[in-house]
Amino acid sequence: MYHPELLRHPDGCPALVLNADYTPLSYYPLSLWPWQAAVKAMFLERVDVVALYDREVHSPTHTLKLPSVIALRQFVKPSEYPAFTRFNLFLRDRFRCVYCGSLKELTFDHVVPRAQGGRTSWENVATACAPCNLRKGGRTPRQAEMHIECEPYRPTHWQLQDHGKRFPPNYLHQSWRDYLYWDIELDP
Repeated sequence: MYHPELLRHPDGCPALVLNADYTPLSYYPLSLWPWQAAVKAMFLERVDVVALYDREVHSPTHTLKLPSVIALRQFVKPSEYPAFTRFNLFLRDRFRCVYCGSLKELTFDHVVPRAQGGRTSWENVATACAPCNLRKGGRTPRQAEMHIECEPYRPTHWQLQDHGKRFPPNYLHQSWRDYLYWDIELDP
């Protein structure tokens, strides 16, 4: 009988990586390792295998089912505050312009412009679509008579992970279901 996993290339079989407490290291981006890294970690005894794909890889002397879910043996404590990056900023603001709610042409905007002494920091940078950013220009939202939906803030790691749960990836393997907490129907 045909089974899609048996024909899938091993590169299409990433392993979901869980922390030692069996929660994903990250929701967004989802903590996935390529099959080679997962197998290496297995042999180095750094992870426990929680679930397997039906897909096998072969060497001249061994056959091995690829891991679909692995858990680290040592707990990795996430930093309390994530790095300030464009991606993390967009995630904090849920990939929406803070002025008009648009999901397109996203840029980042200094709420207090640098020309007026504004700094590039969590507390002064917000997601803005290109038209709103252009309209605001080198002014504050008040000067530009623009309403800012949410004041910029420094998110915690947990806040970003919670926001990430709202943006599931296009593909989620069935074996990952018990470890991910999205309110969607997962692929069979």
